Amino acid sequence: MPPSLASRLLFHASPTPPPHLLATKNLPPELNPELYDFIALALRAYVSPWWSKITRYDKDFLPHITRILGAVVRSLELRVKEVDLSCLVFHDIPSIVTQHYIDYRNAAAKTSTSYATGGAASLSNLFAHLQPHMAISSEGILNAEYYRQIIDHILKVCLPAEDYEPESQRIIIREVLVKVVIEDIMPKITQPWFIYKILLDAMGPPDEPIFDPQPPLAASIAQSQPFSFHNLIVIVLSAVQACSGTCLALVQTYKQAITTIKLVQQSPPRTPQPSEIPIVLSTSAPVVPPEVLDITPKASKILQASSLRSVPSVRSTAFSEHHRRGPSSTFSGTPPPPNKHDPSVASTPNPSSSSYLQPSSTSTKQPTPPPPPYQANYTSSPLLLLVTILTLPTRFASSIIYTTLCMLCALFTSFLDKLLPHMLYTFLSPLFILNTVKTAKKTLFPNGYPGPPPVEPTLEEQMEMRRKLEGWRGRGGVTLAIPFILGPDPAATISAALDPLSDPQCNRRLAVFILDRILIALFPELAGGEGTSNEGTATPLSTISRSSSSH
Repeated sequence: MPPSLASRLLFHASPTPPPHLLATKNLPPELNPELYDFIALALRAYVSPWWSKITRYDKDFLPHITRILGAVVRSLELRVKEVDLSCLVFHDIPSIVTQHYIDYRNAAAKTSTSYATGGAASLSNLFAHLQPHMAISSEGILNAEYYRQIIDHILKVCLPAEDYEPESQRIIIREVLVKVVIEDIMPKITQPWFIYKILLDAMGPPDEPIFDPQPPLAASIAQSQPFSFHNLIVIVLSAVQACSGTCLALVQTYKQAITTIKLVQQSPPRTPQPSEIPIVLSTSAPVVPPEVLDITPKASKILQASSLRSVPSVRSTAFSEHHRRGPSSTFSGTPPPPNKHDPSVASTPNPSSSSYLQPSSTSTKQPTPPPPPYQANYTSSPLLLLVTILTLPTRFASSIIYTTLCMLCALFTSFLDKLLPHMLYTFLSPLFILNTVKTAKKTLFPNGYPGPPPVEPTLEEQMEMRRKLEGWRGRGGVTLAIPFILGPDPAATISAALDPLSDPQCNRRLAVFILDRILIALFPELAGGEGTSNEGTATPLSTISRSSSSH
């Protein structure tokens, strides 16, 4: 078997297998060759043409780039494993999109009014005042220095020290990445037609009608035929076949639901849980010296150790209090007032009483009730996004449906907090990564080389895409529920839902906020959180803002 392109180009046809790019276990065996093949195709297409003009004899440049990419991929893999993807997907990103819709509609309502300086300010300018960001100007121009500082920090964290130190090499890589982000990726993914195309691809092709409409002549002939026993048998058998198919589908759905519920209940928690430390001693009781109680030094050490274990940390207490009171409340260091009906408070000894100097077993053994279980409530943000996009409260039937969904989600919150992360991590499986790499390789390099750039659709084609989206009515049972959800005019409701995505400058701000949230999840030190780089220093966004403003 001849060596592959990756073996010849990146490893000089070495007999030893290449190292694994990903450190995750239980990966498909063909994933590593596919990743190296994709890297080899990209380097041959975008690096070899200009490097061969500099020198024809240096064959170690592409293998050196491959080693650097391997270190970067493994560093990013470790950071991705530490990210709470469930919170990012089901809470943060829906909240950002919801705020985008709210601010866009507020800005649209202010156009042609005194808020828009007598109608002179455009919709994008009004939206920019509602969502200011240092990375983008009011005219929708991205700040290159902002992303230059961020990419420089990412390179410092991910690159090996010997590859980050050469300034010329670092600047070349940084400027290439900045150009790709600002000039190639951002302007394209924020175009309305690009979003319309993604939505059309997600909906799939329209369903073909099961029965072709009969011509008028054939219909008149069929009506003129007399009733026969044969036609009755055909109708009865068709009904029996439809009922049996429906019953089989229900049985299969029931089995699948039972299997999924068992997997969800047995799966380990996907999100970080607050530490629940049992409180053995009351924190309000003063520490009694051992000489007063006349106990041995050994017993004194045991008592002190138990009292230290009984006091919860400020971080865990704040975490549990924050989620018990709600996201709008804040934790304060002042303890709540004691409840006289609380048995733990009632058992606290009184310093003025005569029994205080005697050891009491009730004050040391009676536990405080544990805090309520942590609930992430992953359904709240997606439901709020749904009601904001489709304006459900403005219609009676859709408002009832939304209220019913909220009640069901509140009833099954604990189960849904396990089901949604389970579905997310099942979707983001190694097989999904393998299929993504194969699809990207076929799309970007159809014949082993870059294909022609995609042609931007014309205005007529863009309007046709939007018309198809407005004409969507779902499939199966969704078609019957569409009038209750979208109202008597579904096309107008869908058009109102697409309007906040029809302005490129507003979409660019949405992409900037989402990209910031993803970067902070991967590199929390950018926001001043916990995180280390090669030098152990953090680069918060405040530093980036000062650097960008100075330029």
